[in-house]
Amino acid sequence: MTTDPALATLQQLDARHHLHPFNDNAALARKGTRILVRGEGCHVWDAHGQRLLDAFAGLWCVNVGYGRRELGEAAARQMDTLAYYNSFFACTTEPTVRLAAKLAELAPGDLNHAFFTNSGSEANDTILRMVRHFWAVQDRPQKNIVIGRRNGYHGSTVAGASLGGMAVMHRQGGLPIPDIHHIDPPFWFADGGDLDPDAYGLLAARRLEQKILELGPERVAAFIGEPIMGAIGVWIPPRTYWPEVERICRAYDVLLIADEVICGFGRTGEWFGQQYFGFQADIMPIAKGLSSGYIPIGAVMFNDRVAGVLKERGGELAHGYTYSGHPVCAAVALENIRLLQEEGIVERARREIAPYLAERWAQLGEHPLVGEARIAGLVGALELVPDKRVRRGFPEPGKVGTLCRDLALEEGLILRATYDAMLLSPPLVIGRAEVDELFEKAWRALDRTARAIGHASAA
Repeated sequence: MTTDPALATLQQLDARHHLHPFNDNAALARKGTRILVRGEGCHVWDAHGQRLLDAFAGLWCVNVGYGRRELGEAAARQMDTLAYYNSFFACTTEPTVRLAAKLAELAPGDLNHAFFTNSGSEANDTILRMVRHFWAVQDRPQKNIVIGRRNGYHGSTVAGASLGGMAVMHRQGGLPIPDIHHIDPPFWFADGGDLDPDAYGLLAARRLEQKILELGPERVAAFIGEPIMGAIGVWIPPRTYWPEVERICRAYDVLLIADEVICGFGRTGEWFGQQYFGFQADIMPIAKGLSSGYIPIGAVMFNDRVAGVLKERGGELAHGYTYSGHPVCAAVALENIRLLQEEGIVERARREIAPYLAERWAQLGEHPLVGEARIAGLVGALELVPDKRVRRGFPEPGKVGTLCRDLALEEGLILRATYDAMLLSPPLVIGRAEVDELFEKAWRALDRTARAIGHASAA
């Protein structure tokens, strides 16, 4: 807790009245919450005045950076014109229509149809219902199983957490719900053994085929996966993985869902992760970078086949949210996309920043505490290990990663720790000088971590 009276009051109010997501709230109340007060570009400031390089873009999402007045002005204009109307009762608003059309223009392939939500979690809740409805109205109600991956993350609603494969989430609330199954994910560092990455990618993809055959192709409705598994530690699959998954889905008439909530809108240097890995989904949930986190909005993009069945044979779509297609959210998302396009932010990230960031990230991989430095575009991870010569983690997973995260904060750098992986996801507008700042602060944090744990390299 701080000694500043005004800040102390805020922290006390927070401890009394605010339950934080994904936190030990009792421990957090004793420690005191860090309160952020301002952001500009790739930096944020806390209430103590400390300037922090946000190398995680909030929560994978502030793609255009902080302090973009254009987004606030877009919200204000729409609020002054029409602050709210719903998409029920055969109604809609102009920003909602224009955003749906813009997303159809940007999305890969024939993902031409948008259903709006308020978050990625709601998008994945929507998917579960729509996929089962898609098959049921074609007189195949038994085709209702969805396959996900262990350690995958698709949000924290009941359906989203069930589709994901996080055991810690499944222990709360009796999850997963019925007819959701999981296969092992692709993580070459821990699971690849002596196989080269491309061979391992094929092996990992074929786990899906084995599961489909085990359950019966007539029962399996869809497979869902993140192009890059973000929340578990930025597990980047080999290039062979996704094309083989697509081949398997086509062979057994299983809908392919690419959860682009993190990867969408430039995170990999391409507009969408499917373009980075070379495959085409039937259904695509999106959120986060859709508005650069400035306002809550998500969507599900359906291809022509799925949307055609839902429109022509589905009858009334008995699903939706009060704020589906909210006009202010849609207006902000449209302005965010305009900035990404007109300023060439995604293209610059791919051509100029991603190569330099990869070079500096690889240099961090030379640190004695780092077993693997993996990166794709502007998303990556440093896997911390006790011994670089062995692909094995620390005996108490998460202890070293949490320490490194906290020391990085002291150095003025925000990285996320998942177990003992330090995760990177900076705003797409990051510059070379800020990449250098990131490297220097991360290296100091790694050095301090090594000394704190008595790592052999610090002797």
